[in-house]
Amino acid sequence: MTDERSTNGTPNGSRPLPARLDPRSGRPPRRGTTAGAGAPRAAAARPDEPSDGGPRRRAGLLVATRAVAALLAVVVLGASGWGWYLGQVADASVTRTDAIPTDGNADADGVRAAMNLLLVGSDSRGRLTEEQLAQLSAGEDSGVNTDTMILVHVPADGSKASFVSFPRDSYVEIPGHGMDKLNAAYALGYYGLPEGTDDAQRQAAGAQLLIQTISGLTGLQIDHYAEVDLLGFFQLSSVVGGVDVNLCAPVRDSYSGVNLPAGPQTITGEQALAFVRQRHGLPRGDFDRIIRQQTFIAGMIRKMLSDNVLLDLGKQRQLVEAAAGSLTVDQSLDLFGLAGQMQAVTPGSIEFQTIPYVGDDEDEQGRYILRLQDEDALHAFFADLSAEPQAPAPAVDTPPATVDPAEVSVEVYNGSGTSGLAAETKGELEAAGFVVTSTGNADSTGYTATEIRYAAGDEPLAATLAASIPGATTAPNEDGTSGVVQLVLGSDFQGLGQPLAAPATTAAAPVEGEDARTAADTTCIN
Repeated sequence: MTDERSTNGTPNGSRPLPARLDPRSGRPPRRGTTAGAGAPRAAAARPDEPSDGGPRRRAGLLVATRAVAALLAVVVLGASGWGWYLGQVADASVTRTDAIPTDGNADADGVRAAMNLLLVGSDSRGRLTEEQLAQLSAGEDSGVNTDTMILVHVPADGSKASFVSFPRDSYVEIPGHGMDKLNAAYALGYYGLPEGTDDAQRQAAGAQLLIQTISGLTGLQIDHYAEVDLLGFFQLSSVVGGVDVNLCAPVRDSYSGVNLPAGPQTITGEQALAFVRQRHGLPRGDFDRIIRQQTFIAGMIRKMLSDNVLLDLGKQRQLVEAAAGSLTVDQSLDLFGLAGQMQAVTPGSIEFQTIPYVGDDEDEQGRYILRLQDEDALHAFFADLSAEPQAPAPAVDTPPATVDPAEVSVEVYNGSGTSGLAAETKGELEAAGFVVTSTGNADSTGYTATEIRYAAGDEPLAATLAASIPGATTAPNEDGTSGVVQLVLGSDFQGLGQPLAAPATTAAAPVEGEDARTAADTTCIN
């Protein structure tokens, strides 16, 4: 699929923006546009080249942060009063790529209203001047590395948003290439095309293989794709006047250039770049860096939702221009529509997590890798993440039918492990008017929950007894005697008329990603 845009960057068949409104006026053509098709990129690292953490890689550490911040600048501000105009400005600058594969993308039925968006970062320094390269210590262009990726899920009702980070060293199945590190997927797709293939096609192939890999890993359909370059992040943090962060301790690192005190503070420009780039000297290395990226994104969201931005039309336009000018998105992503879908999202309803993992390991080549949880656990995690909010079940207005206690015959069985409890309960039941026909020990003393069992047709008898033991479960008993209810006492039994005790153990919670926090969280980080 080609980029259906005219040479001036506007969609074919639509009116171009006047020159005074076109944010790209005076800019050189960007990669992926008609004007730039086929232009060679700067030398890029092959997927099998070692990554030593030096200057060639450092800007790649911003992947998740700059991608989310740039996209949110478009969608959050695009939902404001003059959103349509901002949407036109954004669409005039954004680059389109054929990123969504036609196969290998789970559940690709095209009918769901919820959205899964994959955000990646580009190491390209193509738009940085020599002065900016020196100022930011950006080093050489490392080309197609995608060291960190984030999956964003927005439900159909726009009530919340979930951001899940994927560490670069996650050991995953890459379709057609076997097991490898996740950050190799884009490069394998990019370099997998024949010699002479133009850069736009290579970018699309890289994005498609990465999406197929993420889809297989999560079991989800990836609906949209967004890629952001280095300059966009730098410009965004400057336009909003800095982002608020909170450090638990002072940090100083010669590799990234970060030098910040402990405590709450506002960072921008070079120090913002260094803050999200630092890996050396952090207690958990890459994982603390991911937390920093997520924290910075959260701070950017809070800043964009503040009155200083929402009431400043000029600043809104600057943000949209900076964001859209650095974005490459799939052919069908509607930025204005996405803005509308996310209007109701607040910082407290935006959650950041890291994909559930097992721990560190080495592959057969002796390289460091991160082992993720098994496929079933990951699919369950992402299924829960993407589950649509359910309406509460309607209240049951009609209580179950009951009878006079004198009509209820009860057999009492002690399964609690407490000696003499059946006989004690017999006396309480008879005092309440029930007829106790027998007492004894249950088949086990390991019952933790008290049960009431009844024969078919004896539901009113069971309901009458259950009313005297708040919280007791009732269940039909195929082998039960008609007209007689069985009461099996568990360790939670506190006496007739008393609510059952809370269980000593609770059911296992659903699988949760690492380091979960919301965009409203301002607690200190490493």
